[in-house]
Amino acid sequence: MKLITDINQLDTNKIYSYADYLLWRFSERVELIKGKIFRMSPAPTSQHQQIVSTLNFYFYKFVMGTGCKVFPAPFDVRFSRFSSESEKDVVSVVQPDITVVCDQGKLDEKGCNGAPDLIVEVVSKSSVSKDLHEKFELYESAGVREYWVVQPNDNTLTIFTLGENGSYLSSKPLTKGDIARSSYLKGFEIDLNELFQDMVSEPAEPYGPNVRRL
Repeated sequence: MKLITDINQLDTNKIYSYADYLLWRFSERVELIKGKIFRMSPAPTSQHQQIVSTLNFYFYKFVMGTGCKVFPAPFDVRFSRFSSESEKDVVSVVQPDITVVCDQGKLDEKGCNGAPDLIVEVVSKSSVSKDLHEKFELYESAGVREYWVVQPNDNTLTIFTLGENGSYLSSKPLTKGDIARSSYLKGFEIDLNELFQDMVSEPAEPYGPNVRRL
């Protein structure tokens, strides 16, 4: 198969698979969500990276010795349409800001094949719609147990927890003065005063989808 060296060689209206993704050799970072191409931000902001670094540190320290693994981006997470290991059946390949995987059978040299246990996305002006719509729906339908969404512009963190009916339930937006706790990683918590200390404000962004509150 032919290698793709320029993103302009791709048809943005076409449905692609992981087999296609492996042939892309251009510099732009992209994700596949249900076969559709989504461009990623070329360079995250300093506040984005500060939040990712802080959360990654706390998660890493907590899961040491538990069998769970924590991976910051870039790290490929692959979702298939069917119960198949064929690269052609994988139509979603994303790079969450933080990925927590406790089933090591899902890990291979290419990343994670299947739903991680917990995913964190730190939204930006360019990613807010994708993180709160396309990725929200993908993670929910794939069975990601917890989805943490951080909005640096208003210093909030919302935790979406997968309910028994397969739909996400939402916490209230947590902010400074609150303690964020994981339902799946029992005992994990972080003081949001520490997470949002010395943050530079960003332009306001719309909040996202309407979901049931816990």
